[in-house]
Amino acid sequence: MRLSARVDYALRAAAELAVAAAASARVVLTAEQVARAQGIPPKFLEGILLQLRRAGVVQAQRGPDGGYWLARPAEQISLAELIRVIDGPLAHVRGHRPEELGYQGAAVALQDVWIALRASEREILESVTVADVATGRLPERIRDLAANPRAWT
Repeated sequence: MRLSARVDYALRAAAELAVAAAASARVVLTAEQVARAQGIPPKFLEGILLQLRRAGVVQAQRGPDGGYWLARPAEQISLAELIRVIDGPLAHVRGHRPEELGYQGAAVALQDVWIALRASEREILESVTVADVATGRLPERIRDLAANPRAWT
């Protein structure tokens, strides 16, 4: 699975906003504050935050007290949702959804492999929330998978 820089930055920005939200009822962070905290290019982050705002994941306020905050509790925002907002569907093969592919002959079983792969990705990415990442308290299944030495190679 490849994740774009945009997705990586969106996930990191959401975690930063979640930490701010946990510290106070409604803390507003500027794009510059989030960018600095996460080492993200500020102009690039502004475009990502705009996408997240349009999708209803974050809210924004302009002006001297302006900035961004999560539109709902971090516990209600999955990593899968953020990835879909930024990059679209989770699993594509040559730009197509796995169920749209038409393999023939010896390759027919590949469609089932791609669908199973997507189901696996979904299972993991929908079970992890922005709050899990921000607090470092990942679900046990995720910790178990990451603890397997084979996962690191």
